Amino acid sequence: MDVAAYLSRIRLAGPIEPTLDNLERLQRAHLTWVPFENLHVFHRRGVETTPEWSVPKIVDRGRGGWCFELNGAFGALLEALGYPLTRLGAEVLFGDVAAFPVPDHLTLRVQLERPYLVDVGFGDSFIKPLPLDSEGPHDGGTGWYGLAFDGDETTLLAFDAAETPVPQFRFDATPRVPADFDQSSRKLQTQPTSRWTETPFATRLLDGGPDRVTLLHDRIKFRRNGEWTEEPVAAAEWTGLLDRWFDLSP
Repeated sequence: MDVAAYLSRIRLAGPIEPTLDNLERLQRAHLTWVPFENLHVFHRRGVETTPEWSVPKIVDRGRGGWCFELNGAFGALLEALGYPLTRLGAEVLFGDVAAFPVPDHLTLRVQLERPYLVDVGFGDSFIKPLPLDSEGPHDGGTGWYGLAFDGDETTLLAFDAAETPVPQFRFDATPRVPADFDQSSRKLQTQPTSRWTETPFATRLLDGGPDRVTLLHDRIKFRRNGEWTEEPVAAAEWTGLLDRWFDLSP
C-alpha cells in the first residue's frame, strides 16, 4: 500500500502512530473525505470485497463506497500503520431482527491499551472509537452508544432522543477475511428492493464532524450544530450537487 497516497486522500497530516487520539483522527478524516455511497451498486457496475479492489477505488479513483469497501480499505490502512486489527462480521438489525441471514456488515476491532470498535462504513453513526470492554454509554461523537453483551455476541446500541437504546448491528469476535462477505455483497447488489439498488445516495462528515451532508435522490440534508435542515433537489441539479459536495460523478 502507498500509505502516503492514502493519507493524502483523507487529507491527514501529523502523527499517525498507534494511539487512541491518532485512531480517532484517522477515523474522522476518513469519514470526512471518503463518502459512504452506493453509486457503483445503484448503477450495477459491480463491486468486490477485497482491499485490492477497494484501496485503488478510494485512493486512486477518488470514490467512496459501502462497508465492505470503506472498512476493508481503512482496515488495510490501519494495519499498514501498525494498528493491531481484527475484521468482524456483523448483522445489521431492525429492532432485534437481523436484516440478512449471514453477516452483511464488515466492522473493525482495534486493540490498543483496550479493545475498540471502529467503523467508517455505517453511514451516520459513531465517529470515534468505542471501547469494546464496557457497556457504556460511550460518547460516539454524534451521540451516545452502548454495547449489550450476550454470550459470544455483542450488539451495538444507539441512544435516541428519548434515551432509548436502538439496536444497530450484532457481531461476535470471530476473525473474518474479505471472502466471508462475498455472499452478502453479491446478494445486496442484486436485491431489487434494497436501499442499495433503489435510489442513489451519498453522505459524509463536514470538517471532522459531527456536522454532515447527505444527498438523497430528491433532497440534500445538512446537520449543523446538531440541527438538520434540508432542501429539495431537482433531477437536473443532482449531478452538480454530487460534484460540489462529494467530488464525485454518478
